[in-house]
Amino acid sequence: MDESLVVAIPARMGASRLPGKPLADIGGRPLIAHVIARAQALEGAQCVVATDDERIAAAARAAGVAAVLTRADHPTGSDRLAELGEHLGWHGREIIVNLQGDEPLMPLSCLRAVVDALRADPSAAAATLATPVSSAREAFDPSCVKVVAAADGRALYFSRAPIPWARDAFAREREHLPEGLPMLRHLGLYAYRAHTLRRFAALPQGRLERFESLEQLRLLENGLPIALRLAPEPIPPGVDTPEDLERVRRLLASV
Repeated sequence: MDESLVVAIPARMGASRLPGKPLADIGGRPLIAHVIARAQALEGAQCVVATDDERIAAAARAAGVAAVLTRADHPTGSDRLAELGEHLGWHGREIIVNLQGDEPLMPLSCLRAVVDALRADPSAAAATLATPVSSAREAFDPSCVKVVAAADGRALYFSRAPIPWARDAFAREREHLPEGLPMLRHLGLYAYRAHTLRRFAALPQGRLERFESLEQLRLLENGLPIALRLAPEPIPPGVDTPEDLERVRRLLASV
């Protein structure tokens, strides 16, 4: 069977910090249309939006891509994409890139990199990207998700805590990162094979996933490996708050 490529964008209406953000206006177009434009730049990829709201679906169709209405009660974006796969009849070998619906500045190089990472590791269940942590403030910020990498280029663990823990250095002071500490920030861009999404959705949420509130731990808790690569360039922050929305408006207006 062919290994086709799909960029799937999960988008929901009820974001707690910025309700209705997929439809927020940026330069005369809704946010979701800007994310779609990023997805459409990936060569050879089909783009589809998975949403819980007909207004978002209509905006996606107006931007020229298919949209599928999914349930509103999915705990994670990956669960939403698993339902999307059921609707679209994915046979299992498709590579699915999960591009969050609030990432209108995602670099094309990063979309390519996460696909390449999965293709380079055929036995991996998924692939994702990371970048070095640059400051102690970032290291101790629970909204900055850290990931530890194994020597084989796979993820060992993800956490909101500062990992790996520099025992002796942090016992002395925590204002600066010790030189050489291999601390990585996880970037929330994923690629999976469609059969991984089916299995993911069939698994119960694990204890680690629930306590950390990190969906990727469901894979690791069940022995499903995740390929990890460094992002080839910085990924600008997405849109989570009204302040983020204003920042993105300014950035896109200057392009």
